[in-house]
Amino acid sequence: MAKTANTARSTGSPKSANGTAGVKGPASYFPSIEKKYGRPVAEWKELIRTSPLTRHMELVTWLKTEHGLGHGHANALVAHTLAEAAGK
Repeated sequence: MAKTANTARSTGSPKSANGTAGVKGPASYFPSIEKKYGRPVAEWKELIRTSPLTRHMELVTWLKTEHGLGHGHANALVAHTLAEAAGK
């Protein structure tokens, strides 16, 4: 009988894969964004807020093309920033 990989995630750990305790959603990417790109998240969010662009995917594409962010990181920053602006 062949063995199969167990793909279930453990829920017993208090830390996520990036080492942040209890942080979920887009913010869970923030430590790796700061480490990889060398700029604080507050700076990225200010760039998003002051951009003339307003649509989610326009902002994601802009961060990817003009600032070299990966799609997941750009998406997390935009999602979090727009949700804050909407009061969510």
